[in-house]
Amino acid sequence: MSPRLPSARTNLYLSLGSIGFALVLGLVWAPLDSGTGLIETVRRQVTIGDALAPTLAAGMIGLGGVLVLAQRRAPDPGGLGPANLGFLLRFLAVIAVAFALMRWTGPVAVTLANVAVADDLTYRALRDTAPWKYLGFFAGGSFLIATLISAVEGRPTLRAVLIAAATTLALIAVYDLPFDDLLLPPNGDV
Repeated sequence: MSPRLPSARTNLYLSLGSIGFALVLGLVWAPLDSGTGLIETVRRQVTIGDALAPTLAAGMIGLGGVLVLAQRRAPDPGGLGPANLGFLLRFLAVIAVAFALMRWTGPVAVTLANVAVADDLTYRALRDTAPWKYLGFFAGGSFLIATLISAVEGRPTLRAVLIAAATTLALIAVYDLPFDDLLLPPNGDV
């Protein structure tokens, strides 16, 4: 029997901890802390329940734990160096820009529309009407996905942009279209 690499043992602990946390989150915490179930139907109106988001998060955490557990061996990751810190800072900058695009694309578009048509529209009044409610989510989500794909591939490509746009549109279709009273991020905070 060959000796285990230190990173393999670390991955084992990480995966088991992730799976355990996901089980507690999905089976105990979310049901006990939520006022409603996953999806609620009241008078033929379907709405997202309070437990849906944390249960989906638990599923993703658990899936990540299972995938890490499925790895036989992982290479020794080495130490934490300046390259790792640089990557982390670039990653955080991409997320910050994506959040800024999500937050400000809609309001800026309404301001520009006001200038163009000489009207007094407000984003708050339009935040639940198409196309205004999709602008920020689409811009920020597409930027985030395209930039991360480009970082992994080592260069920006049209394919990354198309995948990002398609993925963001799919998220809009899944989370916004079936529900009448759902506001896509960040529209609920504007």
